[in-house]
Amino acid sequence: RLGVAEAFALSPFALRLRAVGRMDRPALRGGAGGAKCATPAPVGDDMAAKVLSCAEAAAREAGELIKLKTGAEVTKTKASGKDLLTEIDPMCQSIIERHVKEAFPDHSFLGEENVPPGAEASAQALTQALSASDWVWVVDPIDGTTNFVHAIPCSVVSIGIAHKGTPVVGVIMDPFRDEIFTAVKGHGAFLNGVPLTGSPESTIEEAVIAAGSPPSAHNIGPSLRGIAALMPVCRTIRMFGSAALHLAWIACGRITAYFEPDLNSWDICAGAVLVGEVGGKMSGLDGSDFTLATRAMLASNGKTHDSILKVLQDANCLGPDAE
Repeated sequence: RLGVAEAFALSPFALRLRAVGRMDRPALRGGAGGAKCATPAPVGDDMAAKVLSCAEAAAREAGELIKLKTGAEVTKTKASGKDLLTEIDPMCQSIIERHVKEAFPDHSFLGEENVPPGAEASAQALTQALSASDWVWVVDPIDGTTNFVHAIPCSVVSIGIAHKGTPVVGVIMDPFRDEIFTAVKGHGAFLNGVPLTGSPESTIEEAVIAAGSPPSAHNIGPSLRGIAALMPVCRTIRMFGSAALHLAWIACGRITAYFEPDLNSWDICAGAVLVGEVGGKMSGLDGSDFTLATRAMLASNGKTHDSILKVLQDANCLGPDAE
C-alpha cells in the first residue's frame, strides 16, 4: 500500500508539476546569492556557453541588489508619471555592463537606461546596436520597476543576447524566488538547472493569459479591448507587471500566454529564447513573424496561439491607438 508521499508523487497534480518544472528541482542554496544550481552548458557551442555563463553571473549580481534595495524611491519619471525610474535601475545596468565589457569587449550593449523614452528612440537604438556588432546584449536591468518601487516581489533582471539579429541566449533572474531561467537556442530552457516543457493547455478555454498595464495612454485602449474579449472565453486573465516575468512563466508553464500592444526589445529578447525553447510561439498581434523589432506581441505555449490571436484581432487589439 502506498504511503501519502508516494501517492502524491504519482498523482496527476504532481505529474503536471514535474512537467512544468515545479518539482524534482535541486535544493536552492541561497540567500542573497540566488539559486546556485548550474545550468547545463550548451553542447558544441563554446561561445554560447561563455555568453550564458557571463549572463548568469551578471543577472545574479544585479538580482542581489534588487532584493536588497526593493522599495527604493522614485528619482524621476520617463515618458509619463506611470513610467518610473529609481537610482537602482542604472546601478543594476552598470553591474551587467561591467560583466559584459570585461568578458566580451567587442560585443554591443543595448540597455534600457541608455535609451530615451518612446518607440522611435527605442527602434533607433536597436538598429544602431545591431549594426555595431554581430553579438548584442539586450538588457532590462529591472523589468517591473513599478513593482520594485512598491515592494511587490515581481521584478526581474532580463538579459537577452542576439547573434546577427536573432535572440540566442536568454537569462531572466527572479531574485525574490531565487529562480533563474536560462535558455540557449537549440539547447532547451531551464529553471534552476531543471529542463522546462511549457504548459499543456491546448484550448483557449483552459488558458491562463497575462496582460500588461501599459503606462502610455495610446496603449490602454487596445489592452482593455483585448482583456474584455478574452475574459469570457479563457480561464482567467492575470497582470503581474513584468513582461520578462510573463515570458519566463510561459516557459515554465505557470501561464499559457501573454499579450501586449507595445513593448521594447529589452522587454522580450531574453524571454523570446525561453519561449521558443519549450515549443512556444511568439508573433506580432497582426500575425507577422516575431523579430526583435516587434512591439505589439503575443507569446504563448504554441498550442493556443492561433485561437488567442484571433480573439485579439477581432477585438482590434493590434497595437497602440492613434493619437
